[in-house]
Amino acid sequence: MGSTSVVAEAAAKLAASFKGQVLQPADSGYEDARKVHNGLVDKRPALIARCHGVSDVVAALDLARKLGIEVAVRGGGHNVAGRATIDGGVMIDLSPMRAVGVDAKRKTARAQGGATWADLNPATQEHSLAVTGGVVSATGIGGLTLGGGIGWLMGKYGLALDNLRAIELVTADGKVLQVDKQSEPDLFWALRGGGGNFGIATNFEFDLHAVGPTVVGGPIVHPIEHASDTLRFFRDATQSLADEQILFAALTHAPDGSGTPVAAMVTCHCGPLAEAERAVQSIRQFGTPMVDGVGAVAYEQLNTALDASFPKGALSYWKSHFLTELSDGAIETMIDCFARCPTPMGQFLIEHLHGAVTRVGVSETAFPHRKEGYNFLILAQWTDHADTTACIEWARETAKLMQPFFAAGRYVNYLDDDETGDPVRAAYGLNYRRLQQIKAQYDPTNVFRMNQNIRPLA
Repeated sequence: MGSTSVVAEAAAKLAASFKGQVLQPADSGYEDARKVHNGLVDKRPALIARCHGVSDVVAALDLARKLGIEVAVRGGGHNVAGRATIDGGVMIDLSPMRAVGVDAKRKTARAQGGATWADLNPATQEHSLAVTGGVVSATGIGGLTLGGGIGWLMGKYGLALDNLRAIELVTADGKVLQVDKQSEPDLFWALRGGGGNFGIATNFEFDLHAVGPTVVGGPIVHPIEHASDTLRFFRDATQSLADEQILFAALTHAPDGSGTPVAAMVTCHCGPLAEAERAVQSIRQFGTPMVDGVGAVAYEQLNTALDASFPKGALSYWKSHFLTELSDGAIETMIDCFARCPTPMGQFLIEHLHGAVTRVGVSETAFPHRKEGYNFLILAQWTDHADTTACIEWARETAKLMQPFFAAGRYVNYLDDDETGDPVRAAYGLNYRRLQQIKAQYDPTNVFRMNQNIRPLA
Protein backbone atom coordinates (compact mmCIF):
# COMPACT_ATOMS: atom_id res chain seq x y z
CA MET A 1 0.00 0.00 0.00
CA GLY A 2 1.15 3.55 -0.69
CA SER A 3 2.19 5.85 2.14
CA THR A 4 -0.38 8.06 3.84
CA SER A 5 1.01 11.15 2.13
CA VAL A 6 0.89 9.52 -1.31
CA VAL A 7 -2.72 8.42 -0.74
CA ALA A 8 -3.63 11.91 0.48
CA GLU A 9 -2.08 13.52 -2.59
CA ALA A 10 -3.87 11.10 -4.93
CA ALA A 11 -7.16 11.64 -3.08
CA ALA A 12 -6.84 15.41 -3.53
CA LYS A 13 -6.34 14.99 -7.27
CA LEU A 14 -9.30 12.64 -7.50
CA ALA A 15 -11.56 14.99 -5.52
CA ALA A 16 -10.90 17.83 -7.97
CA SER A 17 -12.93 16.09 -10.70
CA PHE A 18 -15.00 13.66 -8.62
CA LYS A 19 -18.76 14.22 -8.61
CA GLY A 20 -19.19 12.32 -5.36
CA GLN A 21 -17.26 12.51 -2.11
CA VAL A 22 -13.72 11.36 -1.36
CA LEU A 23 -13.17 10.54 2.32
CA GLN A 24 -9.98 9.86 4.26
CA PRO A 25 -9.78 8.70 7.89
CA ALA A 26 -9.58 12.21 9.36
CA ASP A 27 -12.51 13.55 7.33
CA SER A 28 -15.96 14.29 8.69
CA GLY A 29 -18.32 11.52 7.63
CA TYR A 30 -15.62 8.87 7.31
CA GLU A 31 -16.59 6.98 10.47
CA ASP A 32 -20.18 6.58 9.37
CA ALA A 33 -19.27 5.79 5.75
CA ARG A 34 -16.87 2.99 6.70
CA LYS A 35 -19.49 1.05 8.65
CA VAL A 36 -21.39 -1.80 7.05
CA HIS A 37 -24.55 -3.53 8.25
CA ASN A 38 -22.74 -6.12 10.37
CA GLY A 39 -21.38 -4.38 13.47
CA LEU A 40 -18.86 -7.20 13.96
CA VAL A 41 -16.98 -5.89 10.91
CA ASP A 42 -14.60 -3.07 11.88
CA LYS A 43 -12.35 -2.20 8.94
CA ARG A 44 -10.69 1.09 8.06
CA PRO A 45 -10.19 1.85 4.37
CA ALA A 46 -7.38 4.24 3.43
CA LEU A 47 -9.88 5.96 1.16
CA ILE A 48 -13.65 5.86 0.65
CA ALA A 49 -14.84 6.95 -2.78
CA ARG A 50 -18.58 7.68 -2.48
CA CYS A 51 -19.55 7.57 -6.15
CA HIS A 52 -22.36 9.49 -7.85
CA GLY A 53 -22.10 7.85 -11.26
CA VAL A 54 -20.19 5.49 -13.49
CA SER A 55 -17.47 8.07 -14.24
CA ASP A 56 -16.72 8.26 -10.51
CA VAL A 57 -16.44 4.47 -10.34
CA VAL A 58 -13.99 4.42 -13.24
CA ALA A 59 -11.93 7.22 -11.64
CA ALA A 60 -11.82 5.54 -8.22
CA LEU A 61 -10.77 2.23 -9.73
CA ASP A 62 -8.06 3.98 -11.76
CA LEU A 63 -6.73 5.64 -8.60
CA ALA A 64 -6.53 2.31 -6.77
CA ARG A 65 -4.72 0.79 -9.72
CA LYS A 66 -2.15 3.62 -9.83
CA LEU A 67 -1.58 3.41 -6.06
CA GLY A 68 -1.31 -0.37 -6.19
CA ILE A 69 -3.79 -0.86 -3.34
CA GLU A 70 -6.68 -3.26 -2.97
CA VAL A 71 -10.30 -2.50 -3.77
CA ALA A 72 -13.58 -3.39 -2.05
CA VAL A 73 -16.97 -2.55 -3.56
CA ARG A 74 -19.92 -1.53 -1.45
CA GLY A 75 -23.50 -1.61 -2.63
CA GLY A 76 -25.99 -2.02 0.21
CA GLY A 77 -23.27 -3.14 2.66
CA HIS A 78 -25.44 -6.00 3.95
CA ASN A 79 -23.05 -8.87 3.28
CA VAL A 80 -22.48 -10.62 6.61
CA ALA A 81 -18.82 -11.38 5.85
CA GLY A 82 -18.02 -7.68 5.49
CA ARG A 83 -16.72 -8.02 1.94
CA ALA A 84 -17.92 -4.50 1.13
CA THR A 85 -15.10 -2.89 3.08
CA ILE A 86 -11.35 -3.27 3.47
CA ASP A 87 -8.45 -2.39 5.75
CA GLY A 88 -6.00 0.01 4.13
CA GLY A 89 -7.46 -0.12 0.63
CA VAL A 90 -10.03 1.81 -1.40
CA MET A 91 -13.73 1.28 -0.70
CA ILE A 92 -15.63 2.10 -3.88
CA ASP A 93 -18.96 3.03 -2.35
CA LEU A 94 -21.99 2.88 -4.65
CA SER A 95 -24.52 3.67 -1.91
CA PRO A 96 -25.18 7.23 -3.19
CA MET A 97 -26.12 5.69 -6.59
CA ARG A 98 -29.70 4.66 -5.86
CA ALA A 99 -31.83 5.94 -8.74
CA VAL A 100 -34.60 3.63 -9.98
CA GLY A 101 -36.58 4.02 -13.18
CA VAL A 102 -39.60 1.92 -14.24
CA ASP A 103 -40.94 1.42 -17.75
CA ALA A 104 -44.44 0.17 -16.98
CA LYS A 105 -45.28 -0.45 -20.62
CA ARG A 106 -42.26 -2.68 -21.20
CA LYS A 107 -42.49 -4.09 -17.65
CA THR A 108 -38.84 -3.38 -16.91
CA ALA A 109 -36.92 -1.54 -14.21
CA ARG A 110 -33.47 -0.02 -14.27
CA ALA A 111 -31.68 0.58 -10.96
CA GLN A 112 -28.26 1.89 -10.05
CA GLY A 113 -25.80 -0.38 -8.27
CA GLY A 114 -26.22 1.22 -4.84
CA ALA A 115 -30.00 0.86 -4.75
CA THR A 116 -31.66 -1.31 -2.11
CA TRP A 117 -34.90 -3.22 -2.33
CA ALA A 118 -36.41 -0.40 -0.24
CA ASP A 119 -35.68 1.83 -3.25
CA LEU A 120 -36.79 -0.57 -5.97
CA ASN A 121 -39.93 -2.14 -4.51
CA PRO A 122 -41.90 1.11 -3.97
CA ALA A 123 -40.99 2.31 -7.46
CA THR A 124 -42.21 -0.86 -9.14
CA GLN A 125 -45.27 -1.19 -6.91
CA GLU A 126 -46.51 2.20 -8.09
CA HIS A 127 -47.38 0.24 -11.24
CA SER A 128 -48.36 -3.02 -9.46
CA LEU A 129 -45.19 -4.61 -10.77
CA ALA A 130 -42.36 -6.41 -8.97
CA VAL A 131 -39.30 -8.60 -9.36
CA THR A 132 -38.04 -11.21 -6.91
CA GLY A 133 -36.05 -9.35 -4.25
CA GLY A 134 -34.65 -9.76 -0.79
CA VAL A 135 -36.87 -10.39 2.22
CA VAL A 136 -35.10 -7.60 4.15
CA SER A 137 -35.64 -4.30 2.36
CA ALA A 138 -32.32 -2.71 3.41
CA THR A 139 -30.41 -5.31 1.38
CA GLY A 140 -28.68 -3.99 -1.73
CA ILE A 141 -29.98 -5.15 -5.09
CA GLY A 142 -26.44 -5.62 -6.39
CA GLY A 143 -24.98 -8.14 -3.98
CA LEU A 144 -28.20 -10.09 -3.63
CA THR A 145 -28.80 -10.34 -7.39
CA LEU A 146 -25.23 -11.12 -8.43
CA GLY A 147 -25.08 -13.98 -5.92
CA GLY A 148 -28.58 -15.39 -6.41
CA GLY A 149 -31.60 -13.56 -5.09
CA ILE A 150 -33.91 -15.59 -2.85
CA GLY A 151 -37.23 -13.85 -2.21
CA TRP A 152 -41.01 -14.07 -1.91
CA LEU A 153 -41.67 -14.35 -5.65
CA MET A 154 -39.08 -16.97 -6.59
CA GLY A 155 -41.52 -19.89 -6.87
CA LYS A 156 -43.44 -18.09 -9.60
CA TYR A 157 -40.77 -15.89 -11.21
CA GLY A 158 -37.41 -17.36 -10.25
CA LEU A 159 -34.49 -15.79 -8.44
CA ALA A 160 -33.57 -12.13 -8.81
CA LEU A 161 -30.78 -13.14 -11.20
CA ASP A 162 -33.23 -15.09 -13.36
CA ASN A 163 -34.98 -11.80 -14.09
CA LEU A 164 -31.91 -9.85 -15.18
CA ARG A 165 -32.05 -8.33 -18.65
CA ALA A 166 -28.77 -6.44 -18.63
CA ILE A 167 -25.96 -5.07 -16.45
CA GLU A 168 -23.68 -2.08 -16.89
CA LEU A 169 -20.27 -3.22 -15.66
CA VAL A 170 -16.96 -1.48 -15.01
CA THR A 171 -14.22 -4.04 -15.60
CA ALA A 172 -10.83 -4.34 -13.92
CA ASP A 173 -9.16 -2.34 -16.72
CA GLY A 174 -11.68 0.50 -16.43
CA LYS A 175 -13.85 -0.34 -19.44
CA VAL A 176 -17.60 0.23 -19.20
CA LEU A 177 -19.47 -2.68 -20.74
CA GLN A 178 -23.16 -3.18 -21.47
CA VAL A 179 -23.65 -6.85 -20.72
CA ASP A 180 -26.63 -8.99 -21.76
CA LYS A 181 -27.38 -12.25 -23.57
CA GLN A 182 -26.40 -10.79 -26.94
CA SER A 183 -23.44 -8.66 -25.86
CA GLU A 184 -20.76 -10.45 -23.82
CA PRO A 185 -22.92 -13.58 -23.31
CA ASP A 186 -20.28 -15.52 -21.36
CA LEU A 187 -19.84 -12.61 -18.97
CA PHE A 188 -23.61 -12.27 -18.61
CA TRP A 189 -23.77 -15.97 -17.72
CA ALA A 190 -21.08 -15.50 -15.07
CA LEU A 191 -22.68 -12.41 -13.54
CA ARG A 192 -25.88 -14.34 -12.86
CA GLY A 193 -24.58 -15.97 -9.69
CA GLY A 194 -20.84 -15.27 -9.80
CA GLY A 195 -21.01 -12.32 -7.41
CA GLY A 196 -18.70 -9.33 -7.61
CA ASN A 197 -15.82 -11.25 -9.19
CA PHE A 198 -15.96 -9.79 -12.68
CA GLY A 199 -16.34 -6.05 -12.22
CA ILE A 200 -18.37 -3.32 -10.57
CA ALA A 201 -22.06 -3.43 -11.53
CA THR A 202 -23.23 0.16 -11.82
CA ASN A 203 -26.69 -0.45 -13.34
CA PHE A 204 -29.12 -3.35 -13.43
CA GLU A 205 -32.10 -3.89 -15.72
CA PHE A 206 -34.81 -6.33 -14.60
CA ASP A 207 -37.91 -7.88 -16.08
CA LEU A 208 -40.97 -7.08 -13.95
CA HIS A 209 -44.16 -9.02 -13.34
CA ALA A 210 -47.70 -8.15 -12.35
CA VAL A 211 -47.71 -8.45 -8.55
CA GLY A 212 -49.78 -6.69 -5.92
CA PRO A 213 -50.31 -4.14 -4.72
CA THR A 214 -51.88 -6.70 -2.34
CA VAL A 215 -50.70 -10.24 -1.70
CA VAL A 216 -51.54 -12.72 1.05
CA GLY A 217 -48.78 -13.41 3.52
CA GLY A 218 -47.19 -12.86 6.88
CA PRO A 219 -45.98 -14.83 9.91
CA ILE A 220 -47.70 -17.43 12.03
CA VAL A 221 -46.10 -18.22 15.39
CA HIS A 222 -46.34 -21.32 17.61
CA PRO A 223 -45.00 -22.10 21.09
CA ILE A 224 -41.51 -23.59 21.09
CA GLU A 225 -42.96 -26.68 22.77
CA HIS A 226 -44.67 -27.43 19.46
CA ALA A 227 -41.54 -26.87 17.36
CA SER A 228 -41.22 -30.50 16.30
CA ASP A 229 -44.82 -30.68 15.05
CA THR A 230 -44.53 -27.27 13.42
CA LEU A 231 -41.42 -28.15 11.44
CA ARG A 232 -42.90 -31.49 10.39
CA PHE A 233 -46.03 -29.67 9.24
CA PHE A 234 -43.83 -27.21 7.35
CA ARG A 235 -42.03 -30.10 5.65
CA ASP A 236 -45.33 -31.68 4.59
CA ALA A 237 -46.83 -28.38 3.43
CA THR A 238 -43.87 -27.58 1.20
CA GLN A 239 -44.37 -30.80 -0.76
CA SER A 240 -47.41 -29.40 -2.56
CA LEU A 241 -47.01 -25.62 -2.77
CA ALA A 242 -48.22 -23.77 -5.83
CA ASP A 243 -45.60 -21.73 -7.66
CA GLU A 244 -47.28 -18.59 -6.37
CA GLN A 245 -46.65 -19.52 -2.73
CA ILE A 246 -43.45 -19.39 -0.71
CA LEU A 247 -43.19 -20.85 2.78
CA PHE A 248 -40.24 -20.49 5.15
CA ALA A 249 -39.86 -21.75 8.72
CA ALA A 250 -37.85 -20.49 11.67
CA LEU A 251 -36.86 -21.23 15.21
CA THR A 252 -36.59 -17.74 16.58
CA HIS A 253 -37.54 -15.41 19.44
CA ALA A 254 -40.71 -13.42 19.95
CA PRO A 255 -40.37 -9.91 18.48
CA ASP A 256 -41.83 -8.30 21.62
CA GLY A 257 -38.43 -8.18 23.30
CA SER A 258 -39.29 -10.86 25.85
CA GLY A 259 -36.76 -13.29 24.41
CA THR A 260 -39.38 -16.04 24.35
CA PRO A 261 -38.28 -18.80 21.96
CA VAL A 262 -40.89 -19.71 19.34
CA ALA A 263 -41.40 -21.78 16.20
CA ALA A 264 -42.68 -19.79 13.25
CA MET A 265 -43.62 -19.98 9.61
CA VAL A 266 -43.87 -17.08 7.20
CA THR A 267 -45.54 -17.21 3.83
CA CYS A 268 -46.34 -15.19 0.74
CA HIS A 269 -48.83 -16.03 -2.00
CA CYS A 270 -48.69 -13.68 -4.99
CA GLY A 271 -51.62 -15.13 -6.92
CA PRO A 272 -55.24 -13.90 -7.12
CA LEU A 273 -56.44 -12.96 -3.65
CA ALA A 274 -59.29 -15.47 -3.41
CA GLU A 275 -56.97 -18.27 -4.51
CA ALA A 276 -54.30 -17.08 -2.11
CA GLU A 277 -56.70 -16.96 0.83
CA ARG A 278 -57.69 -20.56 0.19
CA ALA A 279 -54.07 -21.66 -0.17
CA VAL A 280 -53.01 -20.35 3.25
CA GLN A 281 -55.93 -21.82 5.18
CA SER A 282 -54.15 -25.07 6.03
CA ILE A 283 -51.27 -23.10 7.55
CA ARG A 284 -53.62 -20.94 9.59
CA GLN A 285 -55.64 -23.94 10.78
CA PHE A 286 -52.64 -25.96 11.93
CA GLY A 287 -52.30 -26.21 15.72
CA THR A 288 -53.09 -23.33 18.06
CA PRO A 289 -50.84 -20.44 17.06
CA MET A 290 -49.79 -17.74 19.51
CA VAL A 291 -49.87 -15.18 16.69
CA ASP A 292 -51.55 -15.37 13.29
CA GLY A 293 -50.29 -12.52 11.14
CA VAL A 294 -51.23 -14.09 7.81
CA GLY A 295 -53.62 -12.08 5.70
CA ALA A 296 -53.96 -9.59 2.88
CA VAL A 297 -50.99 -7.23 2.97
CA ALA A 298 -49.29 -4.81 0.62
CA TYR A 299 -46.43 -6.56 -1.15
CA GLU A 300 -44.21 -3.59 -0.36
CA GLN A 301 -45.08 -3.90 3.34
CA LEU A 302 -44.37 -7.63 3.41
CA ASN A 303 -40.88 -6.86 2.16
CA THR A 304 -40.21 -4.70 5.21
CA ALA A 305 -41.81 -7.00 7.79
CA LEU A 306 -38.51 -8.67 8.77
CA ASP A 307 -36.40 -5.48 8.77
CA ALA A 308 -36.61 -4.97 12.53
CA SER A 309 -35.15 -8.43 13.11
CA PHE A 310 -31.94 -7.40 11.32
CA PRO A 311 -31.03 -3.95 12.65
CA LYS A 312 -28.02 -2.12 11.25
CA GLY A 313 -25.04 -2.34 13.56
CA ALA A 314 -26.05 -5.57 15.28
CA LEU A 315 -23.19 -8.07 15.59
CA SER A 316 -23.79 -11.00 13.26
CA TYR A 317 -22.25 -14.36 12.45
CA TRP A 318 -23.82 -16.88 10.05
CA LYS A 319 -23.48 -20.46 8.96
CA SER A 320 -25.50 -21.84 6.07
CA HIS A 321 -25.85 -25.09 4.11
CA PHE A 322 -28.35 -26.73 1.83
CA LEU A 323 -29.90 -29.85 3.37
CA THR A 324 -30.06 -33.27 1.78
CA GLU A 325 -33.62 -33.41 3.19
CA LEU A 326 -35.55 -32.04 6.14
CA SER A 327 -35.46 -35.33 8.02
CA ASP A 328 -36.80 -36.03 11.50
CA GLY A 329 -33.21 -36.25 12.68
CA ALA A 330 -32.39 -32.83 11.24
CA ILE A 331 -35.48 -31.34 12.88
CA GLU A 332 -34.70 -32.73 16.31
CA THR A 333 -31.05 -31.65 16.09
CA MET A 334 -32.15 -28.12 15.19
CA ILE A 335 -34.49 -27.98 18.16
CA ASP A 336 -31.82 -29.28 20.55
CA CYS A 337 -29.27 -26.75 19.26
CA PHE A 338 -31.70 -23.86 19.38
CA ALA A 339 -32.43 -24.60 23.04
CA ARG A 340 -28.82 -23.57 23.73
CA CYS A 341 -29.01 -20.29 21.82
CA PRO A 342 -27.19 -17.65 23.93
CA THR A 343 -28.82 -14.59 22.37
CA PRO A 344 -32.46 -13.46 22.11
CA MET A 345 -31.68 -12.22 18.60
CA GLY A 346 -30.50 -15.63 17.37
CA GLN A 347 -32.53 -17.79 15.03
CA PHE A 348 -32.55 -20.67 12.56
CA LEU A 349 -34.16 -20.07 9.19
CA ILE A 350 -35.24 -22.78 6.76
CA GLU A 351 -35.82 -21.51 3.22
CA HIS A 352 -37.71 -23.72 0.81
CA LEU A 353 -36.90 -23.51 -2.93
CA HIS A 354 -39.30 -24.82 -5.55
CA GLY A 355 -41.17 -23.87 -8.69
CA ALA A 356 -39.54 -21.57 -11.24
CA VAL A 357 -36.19 -21.70 -9.43
CA THR A 358 -35.95 -25.41 -10.19
CA ARG A 359 -36.90 -25.13 -13.88
CA VAL A 360 -33.62 -23.51 -14.85
CA GLY A 361 -30.79 -25.83 -15.81
CA VAL A 362 -27.83 -26.19 -13.45
CA SER A 363 -25.50 -24.62 -16.00
CA GLU A 364 -27.87 -22.11 -17.60
CA THR A 365 -26.62 -19.54 -15.08
CA ALA A 366 -23.63 -19.54 -12.76
CA PHE A 367 -26.01 -20.22 -9.84
CA PRO A 368 -26.24 -24.04 -9.78
CA HIS A 369 -28.69 -24.82 -6.98
CA ARG A 370 -31.75 -25.76 -8.98
CA LYS A 371 -33.17 -28.72 -7.08
CA GLU A 372 -36.24 -28.41 -4.93
CA GLY A 373 -35.23 -28.43 -1.29
CA TYR A 374 -34.18 -26.48 1.77
CA ASN A 375 -31.44 -24.09 2.75
CA PHE A 376 -30.66 -23.96 6.46
CA LEU A 377 -29.32 -20.71 7.91
CA ILE A 378 -27.85 -20.29 11.41
CA LEU A 379 -28.15 -16.62 12.37
CA ALA A 380 -26.22 -15.64 15.47
CA GLN A 381 -26.97 -11.98 16.18
CA TRP A 382 -26.29 -9.93 19.33
CA THR A 383 -25.51 -6.40 20.51
CA ASP A 384 -23.01 -6.74 23.37
CA HIS A 385 -19.38 -7.43 22.38
CA ALA A 386 -19.02 -9.41 25.60
CA ASP A 387 -21.32 -12.05 24.06
CA THR A 388 -19.27 -12.45 20.89
CA THR A 389 -17.38 -15.61 21.81
CA ALA A 390 -20.46 -17.44 23.10
CA CYS A 391 -22.56 -16.54 20.07
CA ILE A 392 -19.94 -17.51 17.50
CA GLU A 393 -19.20 -20.77 19.29
CA TRP A 394 -22.92 -21.60 19.37
CA ALA A 395 -23.20 -21.07 15.61
CA ARG A 396 -20.11 -23.16 14.92
CA GLU A 397 -21.21 -25.97 17.25
CA THR A 398 -24.64 -26.01 15.65
CA ALA A 399 -23.08 -26.32 12.20
CA LYS A 400 -20.91 -29.17 13.44
CA LEU A 401 -23.86 -31.06 14.90
CA MET A 402 -25.94 -30.46 11.75
CA GLN A 403 -23.14 -31.63 9.47
CA PRO A 404 -24.60 -35.12 8.88
CA PHE A 405 -27.67 -33.52 7.32
CA PHE A 406 -25.87 -31.07 5.02
CA ALA A 407 -25.71 -31.39 1.26
CA ALA A 408 -22.58 -30.37 -0.62
CA GLY A 409 -23.96 -27.08 -1.93
CA ARG A 410 -23.58 -23.63 -0.35
CA TYR A 411 -25.39 -20.36 -1.07
CA VAL A 412 -22.64 -17.85 -1.79
CA ASN A 413 -24.54 -14.86 -0.38
CA TYR A 414 -24.65 -16.48 3.08
CA LEU A 415 -21.00 -17.44 3.43
CA ASP A 416 -19.28 -15.81 6.41
CA ASP A 417 -15.63 -14.80 6.62
CA ASP A 418 -14.04 -17.84 8.28
CA GLU A 419 -15.30 -20.75 6.22
CA THR A 420 -13.24 -23.93 6.13
CA GLY A 421 -12.58 -26.15 3.15
CA ASP A 422 -13.42 -24.71 -0.28
CA PRO A 423 -16.84 -23.06 0.19
CA VAL A 424 -16.68 -21.04 -3.04
CA ARG A 425 -16.18 -24.17 -5.11
CA ALA A 426 -19.08 -25.73 -3.19
CA ALA A 427 -21.20 -22.69 -4.02
CA TYR A 428 -20.70 -23.19 -7.77
CA GLY A 429 -20.21 -26.92 -8.19
CA LEU A 430 -19.87 -27.96 -11.83
CA ASN A 431 -19.91 -24.31 -12.92
CA TYR A 432 -16.76 -23.36 -11.01
CA ARG A 433 -14.20 -24.12 -13.73
CA ARG A 434 -16.09 -22.11 -16.36
CA LEU A 435 -16.29 -19.22 -13.90
CA GLN A 436 -12.53 -19.44 -13.41
CA GLN A 437 -12.02 -19.25 -17.17
CA ILE A 438 -14.24 -16.17 -17.48
CA LYS A 439 -12.52 -14.61 -14.47
CA ALA A 440 -9.18 -15.09 -16.23
CA GLN A 441 -10.54 -13.31 -19.29
CA TYR A 442 -12.01 -10.27 -17.54
CA ASP A 443 -9.95 -10.00 -14.35
CA PRO A 444 -6.74 -12.00 -14.84
CA THR A 445 -4.88 -10.32 -11.95
CA ASN A 446 -7.82 -10.80 -9.55
CA VAL A 447 -8.38 -7.10 -8.84
CA PHE A 448 -11.86 -7.97 -7.59
CA ARG A 449 -10.88 -10.41 -4.88
CA MET A 450 -12.45 -8.86 -1.79
CA ASN A 451 -15.47 -11.12 -2.23
CA GLN A 452 -16.24 -14.81 -2.10
CA ASN A 453 -13.42 -15.11 -4.56
CA ILE A 454 -13.28 -17.10 -7.76
CA ARG A 455 -9.61 -17.43 -8.56
CA PRO A 456 -8.74 -16.92 -12.26
CA LEU A 457 -7.72 -20.07 -14.04
CA ALA A 458 -3.97 -19.99 -14.62
